[in-house]
Amino acid sequence: MFIETSRTNKTPTATPLLFLLRLPPLQAIYQTPKLKVRNTLPRWLLPLKHFHKHLAAMAEDGAVTLYKATSITDAKKNSFSIKAGLAQMLRGGAIVEVSTLSQAKIAEEAGACCLVITEPNRQGISRMPDPSIIKQIKRCVLIPVMARSRVGHFVEAQILERVGVDYIDESEVLAIADEDNFINKHNFGCPFVCGCKNLGDALRRVREGAAMIRTQGDLLGTGNIAETVKNVRSVMGEIRILNNMDEDEVFAFSKEIAAPYDLVAQTKQMGRLPVVHFAAGGIVTPADAALMMQLGCDGVFVGSEVFDNGSDPYKRVRGIVEAVRHYNDPHVLVENSCGLEEEMAGLNFSEETMEPFGEGGA
Repeated sequence: MFIETSRTNKTPTATPLLFLLRLPPLQAIYQTPKLKVRNTLPRWLLPLKHFHKHLAAMAEDGAVTLYKATSITDAKKNSFSIKAGLAQMLRGGAIVEVSTLSQAKIAEEAGACCLVITEPNRQGISRMPDPSIIKQIKRCVLIPVMARSRVGHFVEAQILERVGVDYIDESEVLAIADEDNFINKHNFGCPFVCGCKNLGDALRRVREGAAMIRTQGDLLGTGNIAETVKNVRSVMGEIRILNNMDEDEVFAFSKEIAAPYDLVAQTKQMGRLPVVHFAAGGIVTPADAALMMQLGCDGVFVGSEVFDNGSDPYKRVRGIVEAVRHYNDPHVLVENSCGLEEEMAGLNFSEETMEPFGEGGA
């Protein structure tokens, strides 16, 4: 992400995202009254046309301005616009799952945009990671950190927010705490990520306050991308159907997929989900990552299985990161796919574990 400045300003015309770490917190800027926004911003940002007015308006009407869409919630009572903006910062990146400090450092060096901290493999019920592991990794990395809570377990989410994670993933990968209810994510200041398998799931999670949607596929860490492709195509296909509908048909469609009408109408207007959309499950090669991006996703989640096999996990993670960034460039994809056969050997299926094509109602 870069910010352009005026030609008369001596500040470089492209300022890396890391420079923004020296700015006041986003929430402090967005929630500053109109008369004080100009004094809050650095002097080199003032020449940007209407920039301070834009921020003040964002605080007033709650618009998700990065997509120039209408308001989903009232920003005076809720900071959804800020959380959606923070999720936007991860677009075009790879979020890597790690369970140790060494894996976190490898992922950061390889160019991951965010880390998902998980517990090392253990038997029994899967729960949120140990807060001490989160604190240890947060002290040693500069990129954002995400942690998982069980579906419906709002106390785990409260603990993770207090620990200081940047994002919370209400994940079905863990054991489910509440089979009927999801967390009310509007009660939290931390952006939430939620999974989905179709458009109705996605929009219901957005109504609950999710700032990012993760289309989930394989949950077993086997490297099988088939389920992920199926679910991503389902979401994208329903969006294409919605785009071709008359306005009168949207009411019936929203009822059919059991999603809020206003979000369905917004999705039709934008031609995409109203929040950031990532894919997860079975993404272990650069080709897998590029496939998800070409299908229309904004980024990918990479499972911890990339660290489990092979001698050079840095090369594998770096190849996926580069594939996400240059998913339409065959030359980059070829370069990053070379020499990975050995690294992927542990993730190949045996004939016994594969379901014959065409079975299972396909």
